[in-house]
Parts: sequence; C-alpha cells; structure tokens
Amino acid sequence: MSSLASFQPLYSLSGLVVGMLVGITGVGGGSLMTPLLVLLFGVHPVTAVGTDLLYAAITKTAGTAVHGRHGRVNWKIVATLAAGSVPAALLMLWIMAGVDRSSVSVAHAITLSLGCLLLLTATMLVFRGQLLVVLAAARRRRGDRDAMSPRTVGGLTLLLGLVLGVLVTMTSVGAGALGVTVLLVLYPRLDVREIVGSDIAHAVPLTLIGGMGYWAIGSIDWMMLFALLVGSIPGIVVGCLLAPRLHERVIRMVLAAILVIVGWKLISG
Repeated sequence: MSSLASFQPLYSLSGLVVGMLVGITGVGGGSLMTPLLVLLFGVHPVTAVGTDLLYAAITKTAGTAVHGRHGRVNWKIVATLAAGSVPAALLMLWIMAGVDRSSVSVAHAITLSLGCLLLLTATMLVFRGQLLVVLAAARRRRGDRDAMSPRTVGGLTLLLGLVLGVLVTMTSVGAGALGVTVLLVLYPRLDVREIVGSDIAHAVPLTLIGGMGYWAIGSIDWMMLFALLVGSIPGIVVGCLLAPRLHERVIRMVLAAILVIVGWKLISG
C-alpha cells in the first residue's frame, strides 16, 4: 500500500477534469481515466485497469443512488445484464490471475484492446443519434408485427452483459457509450434516462467485482485511487452544474476527438 508521501496532486487534477467530462456528457470515466494513467503517468496497464474499476464502482454508486431515487433504474434490465456480465467478469479475473501480468505481451494485449474500444466508443458518441433515427424509421416501416419478442430481447440483453463483462474487466471501458447504445436499440420505448440509469446501476456490481478481483491479485494502487477520487468527486458535481449551460453535443464531439487521438496512440504504440 502506498504511503501518504506518494500522493500525487496531478492524479487529483486528472480526476477533476475527467469527473467534469463525466458530469457533462455521462461518458468518459473509464474511456479517459485508464488511458490517461497509462500514457501520461506511465502506470502499468493492469494496475491502471484494476484501480480504475474500483474508482468507477465508487463514483457510479453515487450515480445509481440519484437515478434510483428518481425511479430511473429498470432493475429487471440490470439483473439480466448482471446475469451475463458477472460470470464473464469472474472468468476474465481467473484468466488474469493465471498469466504473467508484468509481461510485455499482457500489457500489449490490454493496451491494444483498450485502443480499439476507445475508437468504437468515439464512433458511438458521434453516430449514436443517426443510428437510432435509422432504426426507428425502419421499425415504423415494418410495424410491430416484426418486433422482437420479450424472450429474444432478454436473451440479447444477457449476451450484451456477457460482452460487457469481458470488455470492462479487461480494459475498464465499454459499459458507458457501448452499453447505452445497444440498450437503446433493444428497448426503444423506454425513456433514455431510464436506460442511462439502468446502465450505471449495472456498472456498479460489474466494476466492483472486477476491482475487488484485481485487488485480490495485487493490482491496485490505493493511494492513486484516493488521489483520483479527491479530484473526481467535486469534478462530477461541477460538471453536472455546468451541463445545462453548455452545448452537450459540442462537448461530446470534443470528447470523441480526444478518444480517437488517445485510441490511435495506444494502438500505434
């Protein structure tokens, strides 16, 4: 465990910036924090992922409380997602425990996967609105007779949870933009706020299990986690207060551009 002497104010500053982006756009936690730790501070990818998972679990618990208090969490969707993501997360942790986490090949696999997911997240941020419009138009043309059955929707939700369990446990990225976009496609009649609330609620057990698993295999930097939270908690509050005064789409496009640059940097090395 790190000592107080190892406290890095720059971690808190990074947490503040990322927290503000999360408060404004709802996206950017794992998508920015893990690559920031890897590229800017030289943290080993495994330690960055593990620390960021616990960081996400703590911050998203507060978000879940807010959404739950306002009735914006569909617990059936959360339970279905978790039925797929929790076993997948445990399997990924078992795999991570059995490999040499200090090896160059493991670090390269994580950074490459992280870079690809950042590019995918950026694409979702830019084109999610257009994708949903096209899907809605296609659904209106077909009518309700070709709509998916509740059983099919449940099965696809379970599959989404499984995919998110693998991606989030390996890279700490995927639960935000990717999860919300797919849920919007599967549940077009639900309010988007309920989709976002359910996605955040599902991320809590997923990231907590992942973070605790990385703790068990010795890949958590507790002082770094504390420093990140010192900055991110007030950052999220400030971001939420600023959000109504800012053009959310512009911020989202800027965030997407940053993710493309960072993702390409991780892939190209």
